Amino acid sequence: MNILILEDEIPAYQKLVSFVNDYFQDNIPHHWARSIAEGKAFLQKNTYDFILSDIQLLDGMSFDLYNDISINIPIIFCSAHDEYLFQAFNTNGIAYILKPYTQTDFKKAMEKYQSLFKKGNYNILNKTTITELKSALKEEHTNYKKRFVIKKATGIQLLNVSEISKIEASGDFCIATDIKGKRHTISQNLGSIHQQLHPNKFFKINRSEIICIDAIDNIESHFKNRLLITIKGIKDKAMTSSSTTSDFRKWLEQ
Repeated sequence: MNILILEDEIPAYQKLVSFVNDYFQDNIPHHWARSIAEGKAFLQKNTYDFILSDIQLLDGMSFDLYNDISINIPIIFCSAHDEYLFQAFNTNGIAYILKPYTQTDFKKAMEKYQSLFKKGNYNILNKTTITELKSALKEEHTNYKKRFVIKKATGIQLLNVSEISKIEASGDFCIATDIKGKRHTISQNLGSIHQQLHPNKFFKINRSEIICIDAIDNIESHFKNRLLITIKGIKDKAMTSSSTTSDFRKWLEQ
């Protein structure tokens, strides 16, 4: 067995080597490249069983390398980028683990690779997939809101956007409910907040409410082309307006 590791960070590279050797219980031969140029040189001269690949290398994105050279072996991406980036492709031949990954995460990815590889059941990373991944990565870098500063009687607290289930208008302010059911006052109006949130994660279901897709527990039909939405940790159901229902259905499937 011979593998190629594309990773620009030395500690991350050392971690991957350790995980590989522990998994196979042997010192597995490998080549290490920190840049597109180095990776290309290795791929032009050698054959590999699989590739462990970060996305951001010293001289650019590894996608550019895969766009230049036809890759006919499985790739396991080892990246710090969010999971939604990888929703851009749907192939069971490419696994990924998110930094900071553990030995368990690595083991699951390797087991998936071995299972699919033995069956010959994996697809090759093609140019269409690469284009979609690069587009998703570009969108990820858009400067959407990461957290809100919440002023409370006890002082200032930070509310991470990833912890928000629902935001509802309340006069000139808004009330954000987090995943634990706690309510927080945000000193902004709903329209301003909506513009700051990632459109793949949050949807304005009516004039006064925004919900997070990760917090949706159940959706049921209602009269006049509306939908009732059960949100995790929140007793009262939310409801789409008749004018937003169609776009909401499309948003759910993207």
